[in-house]
Amino acid sequence: MSRGTDVSYMKELHSESPLSTMIELHSGVRVTYMLQAVAELGIADQLADGPLGVDELAERTDSHADSLYRVLRALAGKGVFTEVSRRVFALTSLAEVLRSDHPNSLRDAFHMHGQSFMHDAYVGIGHTIRTGEPAFEHVNGMGLFEYVGRRPELQELFGKSMGKANRQIQLAAVETYDLTGVKTLVAVGGAQGHVLAEILTRYPGMRGVYVDGPRMAPAAEGVLRAAGVLDAVEMVVGDPRESVPAGGDVYLVSHVFQQLDDTDAVKVLTNIRQVMADDSRVLVVNAVIPEGDVPHPTKILDSTMLVLGRNRDRTEAEFDGVLRSAGLRLVETVGRALPSSVVVAEREARQ
Repeated sequence: MSRGTDVSYMKELHSESPLSTMIELHSGVRVTYMLQAVAELGIADQLADGPLGVDELAERTDSHADSLYRVLRALAGKGVFTEVSRRVFALTSLAEVLRSDHPNSLRDAFHMHGQSFMHDAYVGIGHTIRTGEPAFEHVNGMGLFEYVGRRPELQELFGKSMGKANRQIQLAAVETYDLTGVKTLVAVGGAQGHVLAEILTRYPGMRGVYVDGPRMAPAAEGVLRAAGVLDAVEMVVGDPRESVPAGGDVYLVSHVFQQLDDTDAVKVLTNIRQVMADDSRVLVVNAVIPEGDVPHPTKILDSTMLVLGRNRDRTEAEFDGVLRSAGLRLVETVGRALPSSVVVAEREARQ
């Protein structure tokens, strides 16, 4: 290689060039697993009261001091942690999110996704691209929920890692839509009841109807009771693909459609349309994938679901098609910049 070529290569490497950008992307997987490791060790929790030297951190977390230092130094270069003096680290705004007690904590999410059974599934994405089948099933011999269900030691971590992030995303979307004046809200596919509990807490006097299967209902009842709103809720145990109770001013379908193909999604929406009043609304809280090359977190999340199972997200046009097939009309989409939006629909005008 000539000296001129060396200079050209170095110039590209240290500039905002395609080469440097791709190297940055290539380093992403390593950064992810460094974050997973420090999340599992609870480093951010140890720094909650202020900076600590790496030797103290290593002693508290049963770690090798020099190895821990080199990892924290690398993460500090990404803005996660900061080296306030030699070998002494403190939290940054990014590192705060790794604290267990942070309201938007991602500690459990990093810990969960760093497990070998998850890592191996992501590595197998080539199988998914070639076959259309989830890599998780190919690598682990069964679906994600069955795999976790057979391993009690994973169930708590899985529930916390998935539940907290999903609740925050859903609640952020719901906050963008004003529910003032709604008397009865029917939560279709209410899961563990966190979103319904939050809504009823924010809108005193509103009545809630919870609809989901027998596996989820007991946990939801506990969540609603703990929030002090169970007396305002009618618990309906059943499959929304079979029927939905009447009487709702708003029918909230929150993060259900990710788990349904178009046929089942149309079944749920058709059941809602059959019982809703002419002035009722349907609110679908879900990721809405923007068209084109627009960067958006939902595009990565959708590809993640492709690997882990048979779930998917949809574009606004795809939501519109599903809604129309059920006799509903898409009115507006609220919160497009969020990881999840609110797709607002109403009954099609009668001809």
